[in-house]
Amino acid sequence: MQDGNADMTDHTETVKSVVDGLSIITVIGTLADMLPSVAALFTIVWTSIRIWETETVKRWTGRTGGSGAE
Repeated sequence: MQDGNADMTDHTETVKSVVDGLSIITVIGTLADMLPSVAALFTIVWTSIRIWETETVKRWTGRTGGSGAE
């Protein structure tokens, strides 16, 4: 471990992966009419956030990845 930020980045990526997995499960459940519309709303919001934060959309909207994390 070089510094504390490396662990936080790994942890953040793990959390993103878990929530992405839950989002996929929510989509499947919603399509099967097993989950309420609140779950569908969560999926729409989460997916929208993930798309908004992609490098492509950042370029389209003039937002650069200024965090320097790359």
